[in-house]
Amino acid sequence: MSDQVTITPEMASDREDQKPATDDQYPDHLVTFDGPDDPYNPMNWPFRKKFITTISYGLTTCWITLASAIFAAAIEPVSAEFNVNTETSAAATSLLVFGFGLGPLVWGPLSELYGRKWLILIPYFIAAVFSFGTATAKDIQTVLITRFFSGLFGSAPVTITGGVMADIWAPHQLGNAIVAYGVTIVGGPTLGPIIGGALCSSRLGWRWTEYLTGIVMMAQLAVDLLVIDESYAPILLSRKAHKLRLQAQDWALHAKHEEWDVSFKELYQKYFIRPFQMMATPICFLMSLYASFVYGILYANLESFSIEYQEVRQWGPVVGTLPFIALLIGILCAAAVNIYNNKYYRRRLTENGYKAVPEARLPPMMLGGIVFTAGQFLFAWTSSPSINYWPSIIGILLTGLGFTTIFQSALGYLIDTFTRYSASAIAANTFMRSMFSGAFPLFIIPMYHKLGVEWGTTVFGCIAAALIPVPYLFFVWGKRIRGRGKWSKDSV
Repeated sequence: MSDQVTITPEMASDREDQKPATDDQYPDHLVTFDGPDDPYNPMNWPFRKKFITTISYGLTTCWITLASAIFAAAIEPVSAEFNVNTETSAAATSLLVFGFGLGPLVWGPLSELYGRKWLILIPYFIAAVFSFGTATAKDIQTVLITRFFSGLFGSAPVTITGGVMADIWAPHQLGNAIVAYGVTIVGGPTLGPIIGGALCSSRLGWRWTEYLTGIVMMAQLAVDLLVIDESYAPILLSRKAHKLRLQAQDWALHAKHEEWDVSFKELYQKYFIRPFQMMATPICFLMSLYASFVYGILYANLESFSIEYQEVRQWGPVVGTLPFIALLIGILCAAAVNIYNNKYYRRRLTENGYKAVPEARLPPMMLGGIVFTAGQFLFAWTSSPSINYWPSIIGILLTGLGFTTIFQSALGYLIDTFTRYSASAIAANTFMRSMFSGAFPLFIIPMYHKLGVEWGTTVFGCIAAALIPVPYLFFVWGKRIRGRGKWSKDSV
């Protein structure tokens, strides 16, 4: 007697009902997001989860940027302990920031292959370990080497977090999220000298600037592991496709990311060659130059404020760092300006059929250029100890306000202008910015000792004045220039 089971039409129908309808849902076997209810799509995350993710990544970035500046207060004690000049000790700050410049060339490509979360958290852990290495250093060479690698690995969140914001926030919400995140990037370097000054003047000593940095970074890492999920859509779609293959037993199902046969040549072109090619375009070069210059001034202030308030005005090591609070207040005021401009940007976006309007990013920068220049000249010419310190403090506040409006507007303009090539534009901007920021602390001490605070800062004020026309140029002729560009014509 045969053991063969006869499949009746009713049984076949039942089996068809139980089988996932993948052929109808994904006719080309290409897995995509399923609308506004798909839990795999990070754009559909609850607001609370998006907010927590933004804050967590913001703090993660804040602590490594704080690490870049906290060492400024340690220059004198490190010079004394290892018997080197202050220029050599100041190189510890510069080398960390140089690491910031080289890191994006590594972490940017890898994040497109493996996603955001682990390409931020693993290098961040290594950066924290190098902070402990600096804290236990027995010679100046170890200090310099560990600081460089701390910057190289610590640049991962600085490089990738902007992409996370774009992963989870809709275009009309992204502006405010970027403003909030931008405050954490520039907030760290303003708080670092204050905390470092307090530690170096206490019984704990300069090594605790690095111990504290490492401890805070490790604590933040523990929090991140608990609250942060992967947000890169191609990786999430690959995971979704894997799950559907198992459920449906349909091995043809796949995500677009799984079709990508990545080559070193492709990544090399995107992150090594194209950024430098884009530097030859007027928009990328001038915007990056302006943003890099003001960012360099931020790191120059790590030394110039020390010279002005501790050497010239004879303030103590802790009180002498308090002017950085004025810089932070200026940064927060700039955030309010940028948030207000986002209303104008959203209106222009709607009028333009929800296509980006790069020039609508520029009004804060147009204002900021004037304010920044005024702040530099006010600080320069009220720096004499015979003049009350309040005018110079106001100059610092104006510098912070101008710096942040320039920096954030420049980034927004580059992203909107170069659209699908924006990763290369940001890589170019980050590289130039880090080179400026790393170079300024190397020459600022001898420059200010030779020229004085008045003329040293006046030089920077004159350069700032020469750069004021940049946003006005692009506000008027930007669309025409974009239309002629190889990488920017898609934005017209």
